[in-house]
Amino acid sequence: MSKIARMQVGVMVKEMRTTFATSLGSKTRATSVIVKVTLDDGAVGLGEVPTSFVFPDETAEKIKQILGGVKRYALGMEIGEYQDIVKKAKKENAQFHMTCSGLEVALFRARLASEGKNEFEYWGAKKNRIETDITIPFVPGRGKLDDWLNRAVENNFRVYKVKVSGRVEEDISFLKMVWGFVEPRVEGAIIRLDGNQGYTAKSCLEMLKRCAKSGIDIELFEQPLMRGDYKGLAAIHGKTQIPVIVDETVFDYADCRRVIDNELADGINIKIAKSGIAESAKIYSAAKRARLKLMIGCMTETMVGLSAAINFAAGRGGFDYIDLDSVHFFAHGRRYGNITIRSNEFEVGGR
Repeated sequence: MSKIARMQVGVMVKEMRTTFATSLGSKTRATSVIVKVTLDDGAVGLGEVPTSFVFPDETAEKIKQILGGVKRYALGMEIGEYQDIVKKAKKENAQFHMTCSGLEVALFRARLASEGKNEFEYWGAKKNRIETDITIPFVPGRGKLDDWLNRAVENNFRVYKVKVSGRVEEDISFLKMVWGFVEPRVEGAIIRLDGNQGYTAKSCLEMLKRCAKSGIDIELFEQPLMRGDYKGLAAIHGKTQIPVIVDETVFDYADCRRVIDNELADGINIKIAKSGIAESAKIYSAAKRARLKLMIGCMTETMVGLSAAINFAAGRGGFDYIDLDSVHFFAHGRRYGNITIRSNEFEVGGR
């Protein structure tokens, strides 16, 4: 079997079209580390490690340092053993989830390329077209927000995932502003909330009550509580008809089992960027068996990383909610590999 001949890393910084703001922070540019694995047969695999407010210690420099360490033992290994490389990297860098995930994607893709296989077909080639929502950053005040909302409307987005802060009064005001803009312009517009760990159990339930009183229908509430607030998640489960979808609470299969066994949420948001290839597949299967709702999401990734999630979502099918909009925060082309970007949709093909 082919062996790993080269492993290269490089930092990429891209300006964002609007300020990306959540309960955890804000930024106007996105920094990622790109991983390129080349085999001795010429096959190449690319992965992306984004940086995020969720993991403040996972800086570009730290990511490069970790990958440099992996390179020392990965070079010369057979690509068929790539899962052993990933396991060792995770054991040595347990808290650096995105670094290990980006590495895994690059290795996984190098192996597929060596075997002449296509990602979309590998996952099952179930759906040729998927529709994504668009994120509305928590940027109170009109100005730049109007520009972003106008762009979303003009690009035919129907589903709006609104970032909220955890401060109920401010969030209700912000949500009313967004809904007031979108509702008259988009027929059948859908609103989702993303708390990014900003709420308590009490304020989460209060927020949903206030939304109902305001006449704004909410499709789901993503990660309202701190990732480890299992008691709080259990307290709100079943107390609202709005599905609560956990994101940062689930990084791997063990986390997924905790959610299922303790009935902590209505659904799980899978992200290749945080969980990697193998764990994402295991979480998907476990959540399906438990009849939980399934969402697929992303970090602030370019198409290098986002394409792995798009191929997984379209290939596997079966997702209730698609949140793969990060490419729209950057200037981008209409095509990347086997994926064509058509406003709010991705068209995915085989070879």
